[in-house]
Amino acid sequence: MNLKPSFFSSPEQDTHRIFYENEEAVYQISSQVFRLLPTLSLTPIVVLCIGTDRSTGDSLGPLIGTKIQQHTVENLHVYGTLKDPVHAVNLEEKIALIKKEHRNPFIIAIDACLGRFKNVGSIQVASGPVKPGAGVNKVLPEVGDMHITGIVNVSGFMEFFVLQNTRLHLVMSMAEVISESLLTVSQLIETNKRLRKTDTFHPNTKLSNT
Repeated sequence: MNLKPSFFSSPEQDTHRIFYENEEAVYQISSQVFRLLPTLSLTPIVVLCIGTDRSTGDSLGPLIGTKIQQHTVENLHVYGTLKDPVHAVNLEEKIALIKKEHRNPFIIAIDACLGRFKNVGSIQVASGPVKPGAGVNKVLPEVGDMHITGIVNVSGFMEFFVLQNTRLHLVMSMAEVISESLLTVSQLIETNKRLRKTDTFHPNTKLSNT
């Protein structure tokens, strides 16, 4: 769980915000994620879903990891699920494992976030690492070559209580949008591989997730 009081206001980051209820949310998120991916096809892509199943508000990451693992996806390596979550206690251990298992991986870090009331329900796609634990005053290592964060509730007061009382419907809905977006990214990667020689692929191509 991270906290950004000036969420979406940093000019130095390549940042995009999409509300989960937007009809074009999956298309917009997948397009932005794909655009930020490395061009080298052999670079392993790791999806690191941070959070815990013991807190409704902080379960966004594990829900996304679980949803992705329910599909056969060979080009995305997922860490962090409801069964095996990546959280404050084991984050450093998991980062070390990822670096051991994958050579020069490109890490997409995913985490829940607290922010302004008007931004609750919004999803951010940005380059650079995420700062897990900031929302609850924990010092954890920054991680990720890019990150996806979703604002699940309001920051500013009794963050632990706020996380515990976050609506599961909101978190589930956001997890569905983000996981579907990443599955679409997986399709885009495969399509790019097939069409690279013909030079006909465009990153804004719309693909279904079925």
